[in-house]
Amino acid sequence: MSLVETPRFTPHAIEHPAEPLKPLKFLRTLVRNPLETWPRALFEEPVVWLGLAGRPVLFVMDPALVEEVLVARAGIFPKAPIIQRTIGAAVGTKSIFTAEGADWRWQRRASSPPFRHEKILGFVPAMTAAAEAAAARFEEMIAAGGAPATVDVSEAMMATTFDVIVETMLSGKGGFDTERFGAEITHYFDTVSWVAALTVLRLPSWLPYPGKRRARAGNRFLKAEMARVVAERRAHPGATPDLLDFMIQASDPETGRAMTDAELADNLLTFVVAGHETTALALTWALWLTANSSGVEERLMDEIATVAGDRPIDAASADRLVFTKQVIQEAMRLFPPAPLIPRIAAEDTVLGTETIKARTPVYVPVYAIHRHASLWTSPDSFDPDRFSAEASKGRPRGAYLPFGAGPRICIGASFAQIEAVVIFATILRKLRFTPVPGHRPKPNTRLTLRPEGGLPMTVARR
Repeated sequence: MSLVETPRFTPHAIEHPAEPLKPLKFLRTLVRNPLETWPRALFEEPVVWLGLAGRPVLFVMDPALVEEVLVARAGIFPKAPIIQRTIGAAVGTKSIFTAEGADWRWQRRASSPPFRHEKILGFVPAMTAAAEAAAARFEEMIAAGGAPATVDVSEAMMATTFDVIVETMLSGKGGFDTERFGAEITHYFDTVSWVAALTVLRLPSWLPYPGKRRARAGNRFLKAEMARVVAERRAHPGATPDLLDFMIQASDPETGRAMTDAELADNLLTFVVAGHETTALALTWALWLTANSSGVEERLMDEIATVAGDRPIDAASADRLVFTKQVIQEAMRLFPPAPLIPRIAAEDTVLGTETIKARTPVYVPVYAIHRHASLWTSPDSFDPDRFSAEASKGRPRGAYLPFGAGPRICIGASFAQIEAVVIFATILRKLRFTPVPGHRPKPNTRLTLRPEGGLPMTVARR
């Protein structure tokens, strides 16, 4: 490994306005890319008040105040209604992601056991197999063309993580049309900015907007597929339990309540959509950032060779791939899959020095916090060493939120992190990814932070 320090790669950043946008321009920009509506102050100040359609909204970037909103006083700051209008329409209102209060608490208690660390480690072979299959597909494309192939890495990673979900949640069963499944999710995500605009303007949900009919039809297809899978599994349990079997068998340890088929279907859809989307995006951005950072790539290859040699990445290897995990963490800092956490004040309250009236939206802009000038040195640069054990000491918990925080932290966070490390290491040691000259991927918020128009890269064997 070279000891010469190489310059840090700094991706092209979004141009954020110096001042809040005027109403008409704000709405046009919101529909195109919500991130572009965020003023620079969100990346520099501890809190910022903005007026959206004549309604005050508080953006909170100070880590201590973020902790109050998401952890210490989470009950006073429940999920904002925009969550139900955007995500609830996609995954249903009965899932652990959209439920509130007592309904959420019992589901969380019942769903937690399958996501414990020791259970997740049992799924590492399935993760490795999916990564090996993805690498084989890349190699087939290279062989067919007789030269390095240009592929949309975001699509390839979505397919790979979907394979993992099918294997770990459904034991490879279910008979999914994976291409259609992914396409319907994308079609819905492409309409979310319109839903957000209607919500900001406080307009009724029945109003038409571009793509609405197609998105609704896609949602019906996705929900019907989940209902079908749950019914089939109820009738024919798996010989070796997978995550769906664990969920069917799970019950609230306090009340003994188990999930109905409707609740199971909504939660299964939530885990399928969120589970493969989050990890796929982390991998997509990590591959692109690494391809632009020769020093980082060299360190990765050295670590993978030292830890695993030519052996498949197993649970023990994944635990020892420390720098590999740091690369994934830094990719999720620069490009957090969930760039915004919307909350609302349930009552009149005070947060720091800010007086907040009941029903006021309180937003935690994760993308801005992860690039905040007061929290990170050279915040727009790619530097995995930020997440070394030494550099992480004393960092406020509210400064890094790729999976949220507090009681509503993503239940699959550990699963996603282990999966990302396993897939990343497996693919990277076989294949070299090169950026397409002149292509500068732009992050665009469509519920998640996707590269606008995909992320083409050139792939070759090592």
